[in-house]
Amino acid sequence: MQDAPLVQPRPAISWQRMAMTAAGVAGAVVFIEGMLNRETRDQLSPAEQSLLHDTFKYTGGGLVLTALAARGMFKSGVAYRIMAANPWLVLGVSLVGGIGTMMGVFYTPPEKSIQKHLFWLGFNACQAATLSPLFFFSPAILSRAALYTVGIVGSLSYVGATARNDKYLNLGGPLLAGITVVALSSLAPMALPLGVRGLAVTEAISLYGGLALFGGFVLYDTQKILHHARLAQQGLMKRDPMNEAISLELDMINIFIRLVQILAMQNNRK
Repeated sequence: MQDAPLVQPRPAISWQRMAMTAAGVAGAVVFIEGMLNRETRDQLSPAEQSLLHDTFKYTGGGLVLTALAARGMFKSGVAYRIMAANPWLVLGVSLVGGIGTMMGVFYTPPEKSIQKHLFWLGFNACQAATLSPLFFFSPAILSRAALYTVGIVGSLSYVGATARNDKYLNLGGPLLAGITVVALSSLAPMALPLGVRGLAVTEAISLYGGLALFGGFVLYDTQKILHHARLAQQGLMKRDPMNEAISLELDMINIFIRLVQILAMQNNRK
C-alpha cells in the first residue's frame, strides 16, 4: 500500500499572539517616546495636523489598493510568471515603472488632480506587481508582518510628530548613504560570486540594516511633512499630501518586506 503524501498545513493565525503583540507595540510607543523625545515640541498647528492627516489618508489608501491588486495578481497567476521570469528583467521593469510613475506624481502639480491620481494609481499598481509573489508565504506570516509594520511605523511617526521641530531632518544625508549600502548588499548576490559567509553577511545587512534604515526614514519623512506644512502655510511651497504619502508608503513597504523575510526565516528554523 502506497503511503499518502504528507501535506504540511499552513500555520493558523494566532489572535492571542496578535493581541499580545498589539499590547507590546503600545508599550513600545511609550518607551520610545520617553527615550527619543525627552524634549517634545509644542502642539501641532492646524496646518500641520491637516497635512499629516491627509498624508496618512493617502498612505493608507495606497497600501490598501496595493494589497488588493497584489492579491488579485497572485490569484490570476501573474505572480507565477514574475517568479519564473529573468530576475534582471523583473528588476528593470519594476524600477522603470515604479520610478516613472513616482516621478509623474511628484512633478504633476496638485491642480491637475486627475492626472496626478492616475500616476498615483500607476505607482501603486507597480508596487502591487512587485509584492504579489509575497502571497506565496503563509497568511500567518503576512498578517504578523503587517501588524508589526503598522506598529513600527505608527510608533515612529508618533515620535517624529511630537519631537522638536526639525530634530530628525538632519538624518537625510546619513540615511541616503545607508540606503546605498543596503541596495548594494541586496544586489551583490546577483552580480558577484560570494561564498556562504559572504551571502550571510549581505543578507543580514539587507534585512536588519534595511529595517533600521527605513525606520529612520519614517522619523525623517514625518518631520519633513510637518516642515512642508509650515512652508506651505507661509506660501513658500504648495501643499501636496499625495507627494508626502509616496515616501511613507515606500518606507512601510520596505519594512513589511523585510519583516516577512525575517519571520519566514524564523519559521523555517523551527
